[in-house]
Amino acid sequence: MTEALERAAAIIGETVGDRLRTGFTMAPLTTFRIGGPAALYLEPEDDGDLEAVGRALVETRIPVATVGKGSNVLVPDEGFPGLVIRLGRGYRWAARDGDRLIAGGAMPLPALSGVALRHGLEGLEFGVAIPATLGGAVRMNAGAHGREMADALETIDLFVLSEGQRVAVAADAAGFSYRRSRLPRDGVVVAATALLAPGDPARIRAAMEAARDWRRRTQPLAEPNCGSVFKNPPGAHAARLIDAAGLKGTRIGGAHVSEKHANFIVATPGATAHDVVTLIDLVRTRVRDDAGIDLEPEVRLLEPAPDG
Repeated sequence: MTEALERAAAIIGETVGDRLRTGFTMAPLTTFRIGGPAALYLEPEDDGDLEAVGRALVETRIPVATVGKGSNVLVPDEGFPGLVIRLGRGYRWAARDGDRLIAGGAMPLPALSGVALRHGLEGLEFGVAIPATLGGAVRMNAGAHGREMADALETIDLFVLSEGQRVAVAADAAGFSYRRSRLPRDGVVVAATALLAPGDPARIRAAMEAARDWRRRTQPLAEPNCGSVFKNPPGAHAARLIDAAGLKGTRIGGAHVSEKHANFIVATPGATAHDVVTLIDLVRTRVRDDAGIDLEPEVRLLEPAPDG
């Protein structure tokens, strides 16, 4: 462990004790089930834990990454050379305030959709089929079936690590666009408020069941994957472009393009992150040659930012 990592571990450890882990295996926390260890790993339970993380990062400048359900992330085989944080159970909660649902960043989005159903509130039905935490879904503006998080959100609570404090951000100031936001890189989504509308529970339940059924029918749920690998280009569908290029079933090492859904890459036993990255590059090249379109990855490679 480097001197900077040791110093960061000491600073954080003063607050969290032995909850800070070293050389922590990340693969089981991702839906790909592959990848190397995090040098340091912590599940913060409250803002006090995040304050300690912020102090350590300001002093040592080690790289940091935040993960949620691990459904949109690929961990390199060599692991992550800094601190990985994943919000703990202290951030998994939900409450209703009239037509609003307020929830912690660790709340699973499908579970939050269920809370909305129980209260007869519509507007989050699409979330039942998205395997993400609320925090992850907010940061990437997750969406499905013609809806996205930006359509439902009112405010976002961020814990800005470099400032050591929580700030509120209006949804219309978050810079949402297709599958992205412009939230600060060191801002951890610790809570968010969705403004919904009263609705018929039977209609809400039917929409949720339709979303679940569509996912079961069209996606390789029984096999390790990260969800959609590429964003849909304007006016096109990534899966159709990949299929048209004849890439279904294409394999590199232990990774292959799903026969069920061309925008999914499946990791079989023995697969490596390098296999997946190489296959992603191959798919991009073949689609670019075939259709003249450069597919943009939706999956996030867990690596330090260019500026450290």
